[in-house]
Amino acid sequence: MPQTKHPANQPLVLTSVTLASLAPRSNAAHKGDFGHVLVVGGDRGTGGAVLLSAEAALRCGAGLVSLATRSEQLPAALARLPEVMSLGVHSANQLMAPIERATVLVVGPGLGQAAWGRSLLSAVVPARHAQVWDADALNLLAQAPLPLAAGSIITPHPGEAARLLGISTEAVQADRSWAALKLARKYAAVCVLKGAGTLVADPAGQLALCQRGHPAMAGAGLGDVLSGVLGALLAQGMPAWDAACLGVWLHACAGERLGVQGRGLAASDLIPVIRQVLEEHSACQV
Repeated sequence: MPQTKHPANQPLVLTSVTLASLAPRSNAAHKGDFGHVLVVGGDRGTGGAVLLSAEAALRCGAGLVSLATRSEQLPAALARLPEVMSLGVHSANQLMAPIERATVLVVGPGLGQAAWGRSLLSAVVPARHAQVWDADALNLLAQAPLPLAAGSIITPHPGEAARLLGISTEAVQADRSWAALKLARKYAAVCVLKGAGTLVADPAGQLALCQRGHPAMAGAGLGDVLSGVLGALLAQGMPAWDAACLGVWLHACAGERLGVQGRGLAASDLIPVIRQVLEEHSACQV
């Protein structure tokens, strides 16, 4: 059971001052300098999740973005995101070559827990790339222990965190700091425990708190956007801890700006605003 007192783990509050920045780009920069994100997911009925994640990765500065998804999703992917290299995959074998070309993997948005999703996840696990695990990748992880590559990030909401820890959602929410730190240690990865007051924890015991955000962000798809943001920051060379802290803060600040308009915030609304906040924090050129 969680310990309710942890005075030694007072979190660092995330602000523009406490966050790392991306370095400005040189005039000679080219796309190969900024990584290649591969987003894996989008089973039948959930293709929008991977499109949101891929678009967020693209708009946050990844040099290249690829998408591995169900073939049925390709027309929508090509129409919405012509800049993203989209591939229909039916099995783990078809995912091997795209994984080899990538530098960062984002796995889970719309992945599902059926045979197709399990097969694709089996191809991801042996890869040594930095990875972001979200959504159904985490639900599958809760069913069977799997090793995560070094430098990876997991992004559970409280329900997913409860499944990963084998406790109730109420127990997670009763001591979120304990849960985030426990998950980071258990999976040897940086953990982003989402929710009001998102926490970032690492296996060494670092803990950070994001106090930004807005209740209008309580909607579908916002986690998919966050996973793409994190993938882009990793692809541009940020360590997992710095990428997680900055990505969470960017996402929350964008939601806060849009939240003042009230209910009905769509996840895709966040992406251009995240891009704007990122530029304010880490200018592309100085």
